[in-house]
Amino acid sequence: MLPRNPLLRQTVARLLFAAPALSVIGCASEDPGCIPYDAHESRYDTYERLPDGGAPSNFDCLLVCQRLDAHRCQTHSVPTTHPDGGQTLEPYTNCFFTSPAGCASDGRRPEGLQAARAEARCALGSHFARMAWLEAASVPAFLRLAEELKAHGAPAELIRAARRSAGDEVRHTRAARALARRHGATVPAVEVAPFSSRSLEALLWENAKEGCVGETYGALVAAWQARTARDAQVREALSQIAEDELRHAELSWAVEAWATEGLASGARQRLRQARLDAFHDLERRVAAEEPDAVLVQQAGLPSRDAALHLLEGLQGLLA
Repeated sequence: MLPRNPLLRQTVARLLFAAPALSVIGCASEDPGCIPYDAHESRYDTYERLPDGGAPSNFDCLLVCQRLDAHRCQTHSVPTTHPDGGQTLEPYTNCFFTSPAGCASDGRRPEGLQAARAEARCALGSHFARMAWLEAASVPAFLRLAEELKAHGAPAELIRAARRSAGDEVRHTRAARALARRHGATVPAVEVAPFSSRSLEALLWENAKEGCVGETYGALVAAWQARTARDAQVREALSQIAEDELRHAELSWAVEAWATEGLASGARQRLRQARLDAFHDLERRVAAEEPDAVLVQQAGLPSRDAALHLLEGLQGLLA
C-alpha cells in the first residue's frame, strides 16, 4: 500500500471544516420529488490522430472526436519528450460534446471515452446515473495506467495501487448504480476507443489533469457529500467512495513524484503548466453552473459558491 500524503490529507480535512452542519430533523425521509434537468456541454481531451495518421487541425478535428458525437473541437500542439530524449510536437484535441446533468466527482476518465446519455427524468436519477457511468469508465483508465506504469519501469507499489484502484471503481459503480435505480434512472454502457501506446510525458499529462486535479477535487467533493447529503443512503455510499478517491488522488501525486525525477526541467515545467491549465479549466466550469437545489440538498453537492471556496483552498496544492 502506498504511504499517505500528509499535505493532501491535511488540506482536505481543513476544507471539510467549512461543510455545513447537517440537520437530522426531517431529513432522512424527505422525498425530493422529480425536477427537470438540462443537458450541458462537456469536454474530453485526446491525443488521437486522424485516420490517415496526420495531425488534426481546427478544420478537421471533428474526425478524431466523432466517436464522442462532438459538436465542436479545438486543437493544440503539445511538446512531448520521448524515452530516447527526443522531443516532438504531438497533436492534442479538445472535443466538446453534450452530456446529461453533471456530477462534480467524475473519476478518472479514460482517453477515448464515448459520450452516452442516461435515461432519466429526474435530476437525482440523472446525477447518479452519470456518476455510475463515469465510475465504470474509470476501471479501464486505471487498468491502462497500471500497464503503462509497468511498461515505463515504475515501482511495483504504484502498479499494485493502480490495479487496486480499478477494483475500487467497480464497487463505486455498483453503489452509484443502486442510487440511480432508486431514482428510476438507467446507467448507459461504457464504450472506450482502443488505447494506443504513448510516451511517459503523455501519460503524465493525463495524470496531471485527471488524477492530480480531477481525483483530488473529486475526493474532496465526495467527502463533502458524505457530510452534507440529507439522504442517508447517499451519505453511506459516499463516505466509502470518498476515502477510496482520496487514495486515488494520492496515487496520482505519487506517480507524478516518481516520474518527474527523470524528466528534464522543460518537461517538468510543461507538466506543471498542464496541471495549472486543468485547474483553471475546472474553476471555469464550476463557476459557470449552479447545481439544482435538490442535488445540493439530497445529494450533498456543494453549491457554486461552496465549490469555488473548495477550489480556492486547493489552489496552493494544485497550482
